[in-house]
Amino acid sequence: MVGSAAIGRKTPAWCTGLLIALLAAVSGVGPARAGCFPVHDPQFLALRPLVGRNASEALAKAEAGLARLPAGSAHTDPQRVAALYAIEAAAYRELALYRAARAPARQGLKLLSGAMSPLRQEILSSYAASFSSPSGIARALRRLAQARASLPTDSPSAVCLEIIAGKLNSLRNRSDLAIGELTRAYMQAQTLGLPTARIDAGVFLTDVLRRMGDYRQALRLIRQTIAWDKAHKSTAYLANDLYFEGGILRSMHHFHRAIAAYRKARAISAVADSHQGLAYANLRICQTDIAVRQFTAAHRACTLAEPVFAAGKASAMVKEGEVLLARIALAENHPRRALARLNKVLADSGADMAPTMVAPAYLARSQANAALHRYAAAYRDQSTYLRRFMAQNRIDQSRLRAALEMRFRTTEEFQRNAILTRKLEAAAHRAAKQRQLLNWMGTAGVAGGLVIVLLSYIVISDRRHRRQLLLLANADPLTNLPNRGHTAQLATLALNAAIAQQQPLAVALLDFDHFKAINDQCGHAAGDHVLREFARLSREALREADILGRWGGEEFLLVLPRATLDSALLTVERLRALASGIDVPAGEACAQPRVSFSAGLATTAEGPRTLDEIVARADAALYEAKDAGRDAVRISRTARATPRSG
Repeated sequence: MVGSAAIGRKTPAWCTGLLIALLAAVSGVGPARAGCFPVHDPQFLALRPLVGRNASEALAKAEAGLARLPAGSAHTDPQRVAALYAIEAAAYRELALYRAARAPARQGLKLLSGAMSPLRQEILSSYAASFSSPSGIARALRRLAQARASLPTDSPSAVCLEIIAGKLNSLRNRSDLAIGELTRAYMQAQTLGLPTARIDAGVFLTDVLRRMGDYRQALRLIRQTIAWDKAHKSTAYLANDLYFEGGILRSMHHFHRAIAAYRKARAISAVADSHQGLAYANLRICQTDIAVRQFTAAHRACTLAEPVFAAGKASAMVKEGEVLLARIALAENHPRRALARLNKVLADSGADMAPTMVAPAYLARSQANAALHRYAAAYRDQSTYLRRFMAQNRIDQSRLRAALEMRFRTTEEFQRNAILTRKLEAAAHRAAKQRQLLNWMGTAGVAGGLVIVLLSYIVISDRRHRRQLLLLANADPLTNLPNRGHTAQLATLALNAAIAQQQPLAVALLDFDHFKAINDQCGHAAGDHVLREFARLSREALREADILGRWGGEEFLLVLPRATLDSALLTVERLRALASGIDVPAGEACAQPRVSFSAGLATTAEGPRTLDEIVARADAALYEAKDAGRDAVRISRTARATPRSG
């Protein structure tokens, strides 16, 4: 785990600037993979791969190249000089010397000011990733936004800059912004065929997804990265990938698999002589060994990690190790030893620790105090733990909701854009075919008349096609009556017109009796025949303004505009008589059944203002008809109490 640029790939997004800087100095997280920006400068292409393998050697070669340039020569190619500065900045980042990386980055940006070349974007990414304080990250994000605004959104450089922006937003604990930027970059890189950028975006996205609790997706992404790095023999990145995999597995409580991943990362770091990589792997092995109660192994791993963090002045990581050692002491029944460590850790209330680590430290000290019968101190620590835990949980939940919403919106936006792109491509293809057809017709010498005829046919056919589609969308396929949705639309329009014009209107719900028995005994074909025949006979018997639609199954809705209760009752009885005359195709196991339906009737005289109200009253009356023995019509109770007009 050598290098720097993937600081966001493995470091939690803590908002304390000092903590970020300390972690950056010791984390040893690998840089962004070379080749994200399509730089074609020969010097850069020759030296950039060396940065990942041996940053010190790459830095020495870049410095030697700059030293050989004639001092103050007006003939020196700015692009050539900027390429060497780009290597310097990348090498300093790889060596975790972030402040040193800014000077060559600034020099390179000055040389290429006004030119939005991939080389300038490469230098800008090094400059942006060299900041760790909140204010520095904010400045870097502003510069990235300005650069991205001047680039086409589908350019490789724009995708790579968005990855850097996502990493920086992750560092400042803005998972909601990071998830959107990294998801967009990942999908765009996949669409544009940029495998290196896609892998980089996926690696940074992995840590954000893990913090969001989407472990399955995070694991899928990091395993893609591991496969990529193995296939491309990128051993410089493998330790970092495996470290990520271990973190996801630990979050999923797959502790033994997590330990195996951490041990692989530790072995690669040992071969690469990366002390920071070894320390991080040992710290996480210690943490995971505690979870499986392997306290001796955990103590050994934590003890190996602590001196490395202390030498690097990474006080936050030193304190995290102290908390883990205190937990081991508690588990081994040494509360005084645990309390001594925890008092040292919490001397400044955990000011330079990650917020997620402070609450567990108070909980551990509460347990140590309780074991020593110091109950007042234990109660105070327990209260502090609960207060901090609840506060952090509220913050985490709020950020998680925002991140999930952003992720959903980003995915939806990308899918919508993809659909639009496909539609535009299809439209362009159709237009090209039409142009080809018209050209052919012109060549044939009959362009004038045939084009007019053809266009007229297209217009007429298109209109007919739209009408057919509309009919299919609104019609019930069995009865050819309006389906439920279209019936509700027509009924609502009729009801609103009746109310506005103060005209009567009646609504009836019709439900065929014992219809399941017809289907079961005579077959579904017989049941379908009954419904089709009823629809045909009813259309012939009803007025043009009347509306009959299939409401569901064997149920129909009848709407009778300008109908009083008496005239509506006569219409329903007429339909009952028609239904009773339907012949059911009888088979061997089916005696000739008698067809009938029950109905409930309601009118606007009862004062309903919406379709739902009047249908509910008709439905209540229908149930009364069913309860009365079926094959009957019942009027809603309110309508019975309303004087009949006429």
